Amino acid sequence: MEYLSLFFIGAIATTIGTLAGGGGLISLPAMLLLGIPIHSAIGANKVSNTVSSFSSFFILMKQKKISFRESFWIIPVSLVGGVTGGFIATKLSEEHLYIMAIVLLSFAFITSFIGKGNFAGEERLKINKVSILGLYGIGIYDGLFGPGQGTLMFYLFGYMEIAYIRAVGYVRLATFSSCFGAALTYIAAGKIIWPLTIMLMLGSITGAQMGVRFAEKLNPKFVKPLLRIVTVALIIQIIIENAN
Repeated sequence: MEYLSLFFIGAIATTIGTLAGGGGLISLPAMLLLGIPIHSAIGANKVSNTVSSFSSFFILMKQKKISFRESFWIIPVSLVGGVTGGFIATKLSEEHLYIMAIVLLSFAFITSFIGKGNFAGEERLKINKVSILGLYGIGIYDGLFGPGQGTLMFYLFGYMEIAYIRAVGYVRLATFSSCFGAALTYIAAGKIIWPLTIMLMLGSITGAQMGVRFAEKLNPKFVKPLLRIVTVALIIQIIIENAN
């Protein structure tokens, strides 16, 4: 029964995560409720996200919705950002990390009402100050804290006037980049409970395919409302965790 639960947790969390980020809002608390140790739960999430996020990106690339030549530079920028964030995290208290997460997500939520980006644009992904600093900064956030990384990236790509389905692919590539190193760390540390992780990963791969198909049909005008719902849910979860 636990294995079946993990499959559905992975499928539901990754479907939502593919569409708007915030999949960890569902998967991590659900795994902890099943009694899985915290480090094993986080490690399972990192391993499954590494595989499922790349599968989403690969499908969109195969369909020629996105180009690897246009987006390959996301990988080193996100990796360096994640490493930087991990280093900074060792210097900050847990309380400061929670405050930083709430401030960043609140800022993204407020600017979503001000910004003009509506995911209906047809701009290409370009290497410039906004894209590099934005992705690097979100990579730092992912290394520092994590939850909401995908959601913040969607806001960034919306601001850059990139079409929604292409933004999905680029977010998934960045998620693959930031999770890959973390997954190797948890594997090397022996924190992975492989039977549980494999079931979560299978569910996540299923959810990634479902998410891509839903994304292809989602009207861009509904993307920002969906992002706002996920953002508010993330902020509430972080506040509750901090209070506890």
